[in-house]
Amino acid sequence: MEKFLDLIGKEVSAAFEACGYDASYGKTGISNRPDLCEYQCNGAMAAKKKYQKAPIQIAKEVVEKLAGNPVFSSAEAVNPGFINLRVSGSYLAGYLDRMAADQKLSVEKADRPKTIIIDYGGANVAKPLHVGHLRSAIIGESVKRICRAAGHRVIGDVHLGDWGLQMGLIITEVKHRKPELPYFDESFTGEYPAEAPFTISELEEIYPTASEKSKKDEAYKAEALEATARLQDGARGYRALWQHILNVSVADLKKNYGNLNVEFDLWKKESDAQPYIADMAEYMKREGYAYQDQGALIVDVKEESDTKEVPPCMILKSDGAALYTTTDLATIIDRVKNYDPDEIIYVVDKRQEMHFTQVFRCARKTKLVKDDMELKFLGFGTMNGKDGKPFKTREGGVMRLERLIGEINEEMYKKIMDNHEADPDEARQTAAMVGLSAIKYGDLSNQASKDYVFDVDKFTSFEGNTGPYILYTIVRIKSILTKYRASSGIGEGTIPAALLAPANESEKALMLELAKFNSVMEQAFEELAPHRICSYIYDLSNALNRFYHETKILSHEDETQKAGWIALLDLTRRVLETGIDLLGFSAPERM
Repeated sequence: MEKFLDLIGKEVSAAFEACGYDASYGKTGISNRPDLCEYQCNGAMAAKKKYQKAPIQIAKEVVEKLAGNPVFSSAEAVNPGFINLRVSGSYLAGYLDRMAADQKLSVEKADRPKTIIIDYGGANVAKPLHVGHLRSAIIGESVKRICRAAGHRVIGDVHLGDWGLQMGLIITEVKHRKPELPYFDESFTGEYPAEAPFTISELEEIYPTASEKSKKDEAYKAEALEATARLQDGARGYRALWQHILNVSVADLKKNYGNLNVEFDLWKKESDAQPYIADMAEYMKREGYAYQDQGALIVDVKEESDTKEVPPCMILKSDGAALYTTTDLATIIDRVKNYDPDEIIYVVDKRQEMHFTQVFRCARKTKLVKDDMELKFLGFGTMNGKDGKPFKTREGGVMRLERLIGEINEEMYKKIMDNHEADPDEARQTAAMVGLSAIKYGDLSNQASKDYVFDVDKFTSFEGNTGPYILYTIVRIKSILTKYRASSGIGEGTIPAALLAPANESEKALMLELAKFNSVMEQAFEELAPHRICSYIYDLSNALNRFYHETKILSHEDETQKAGWIALLDLTRRVLETGIDLLGFSAPERM
């Protein structure tokens, strides 16, 4: 469906044209003075110079042409040349009726769908997810859903860290603890055990222990470096042990990401890029893109327009070892070969911006990507505690994601049980849904690039700009719809009436908010900005609650009017539920 604001603008543009002025002056926007008007056009002032006329004179001519136009209930010329507009209630109701009949709720799909890969998550195997992983997962998941809603083919990739010294450290520590395992017997030719020699809890203890030892014991570190090299060279036993590490870790990661309602289409790993590295380095040397500098292989990526230094992109260290830049470039080769994307979006900490500047420039300079393929860096800020420092446990350590979710859910469970009597099992399920809304909305309502304070008390409140408030609004609507169906004897999901012209100002304000939905969706996609969705559904919830408090809906005697209000409430519910689904959470039936 065409955007409501565009339809209004077309009417105003036609009026300008009918008066002999260029139609482009009819551009119309939402008024920032809703007490005066709903929409405003300032084109008459812009036309002053070209037509050598007073803006108020132009505005009055245009307003005269708009007289009687069924789209507007009023059009007024105001000094020095503003055109103030209010839309007709019946026209607005007709637009929303078409929106309600549209399965996509007025949101247009892309004419030319793109293939988009979103790189988010970025967890390391053998390590628990902690709050530092939260933003990439939450923002990336929402961006993925927004891009899909816009009609694009979107592939989400977790891009696991599973290569390098961390693997050598784990293998070394396991060898020290259990030297009798067949993975370390070079003469062993049989089948390795199907079951891993460690649990996820043991694995999560093994890595920090090994890491600490390597800092104090040079011989231990040397052994870990050798184990890393042997793994990467394909040692059979080490590869089998590495596969166990992956299997145990990925099973746990899937569970924890699942608790966040975050899903990936691909569980690709750094190791998947390794087969491309040797050929990539050789290609860059052969084509003259890369050269040796103090033994390292580098590509210059600075540009004349740079206002700060952009260091060369290092492809291989002097000892021939790969770096993160190497792996990221090889991963681009893998993605181009297997998925031919039009765009790759990286949802990562904004402090990695220079790294990705180097990677993107290197990929373009060395022609690893087509000229029209987009590489986007969506950098996010830090999640801080109330002290303004990165969020920690009360003991001062990095908080595990599992613990954070558990604490939020417990807080929501207490609030639900304190407010009214509820079945404990149902209350636990509801608390998990509301808790997830608190975490996700608390994060996504902030612009991604900005740091923000994770305030548990604020985020779990049922009042204000929070996830629980949005869910409470949806549940309120569901309750009214359920009561209406019960009293009217109509079936589940049946809303028989059309929307009516608004009967009061709060109803019209709600309808005007609903009419913005496809514009907000377009903006959220273009900017890759989930916070636009949050801001919109908060405004929509406020408009709904004002309307609810000012209007006796179920007790109204006029059945036609009541049915029209019910249709309006149901459309509001659908838009709100679509909005929270784009943010990655859902609403319970009761709260």
